[in-house]
Amino acid sequence: MEKFEVNILGCGSALPTTRHQATSQVLNIREKLFMIDCGEGTQVQLRRSKLKFSRLGHIFISHLHGDHCFGLIGLISTFGMLERTADLHIHCHPDLEGLLRPQMNYFCKGMPYSVIFHPYSPNTASLIYEDRSMTVTTIPLRHRMPTCGFLFREKPLPNHLRRDMIDFYGIPICWMNRIKNGEDYVTDEGEVIANERLTTPADPPRAYAYCSDTSFLPRIVEQIQGVDLLFHEATFVEADAARARQTQHSTAGQAATIARDAGVGRLIIGHYSARYNDETELLQEAQAIFPRTQLAQENLCIEL
Repeated sequence: MEKFEVNILGCGSALPTTRHQATSQVLNIREKLFMIDCGEGTQVQLRRSKLKFSRLGHIFISHLHGDHCFGLIGLISTFGMLERTADLHIHCHPDLEGLLRPQMNYFCKGMPYSVIFHPYSPNTASLIYEDRSMTVTTIPLRHRMPTCGFLFREKPLPNHLRRDMIDFYGIPICWMNRIKNGEDYVTDEGEVIANERLTTPADPPRAYAYCSDTSFLPRIVEQIQGVDLLFHEATFVEADAARARQTQHSTAGQAATIARDAGVGRLIIGHYSARYNDETELLQEAQAIFPRTQLAQENLCIEL
């Protein structure tokens, strides 16, 4: 099975602490790296993760609160010093380019690569990236400013060839892709060999949903139904639900409710408020509703 990993670089919230870094994650999908959010200190965490800078081609920014984007200018500058030549693509709210361009013009003159901004509307679910193997779709959320999450979904894979049957029937190479994609094989004599005899089913496509800062929003359940892994912010415990409503964040119990109702495989919670010195209470609250819950931690790597 091809690689599909989620690397947690930071899982704290807006107020800096010595225990957690600002929000950032990196997905490794078939050795291509995709960053989600880029809080302050992200590039140091990227070093600690031992992920290759050169394989990072796309950054997805959920919203323009500082703990999700203050690390961008430093990362862009570092890429220049590393003599990067490949374009860097940033998918973001339209305002971000206007904020970053003056900083880049001042601090990053003469960079050997280009930064390309791809604005999206955070108010509608839309396809914002696609390649041969996967798609990325926005998940509209509700926060104090325009915000969205991201749904990373593999495309269905072709069937696996049964090498023993391919050899048995002496099937030529020119037929291989057609058989992988579901065709029956027809011999020179006109005999039809059913595809099921020549292939085994491909691994089911995997999906990861990232739900950044948001108040409790049951309508996202339909869009993220059945994903293998869900990251959902859980800034507060239920005892602080009033504060969660005031700041338009979620509690651990609410994150778990979303995971349960969406029938996801696993739940990762993060974006912890600095008021908690121990996230055990958050974990216990979530696991009481959705047992397959795990705490995000810096440099945690989760395989799908």
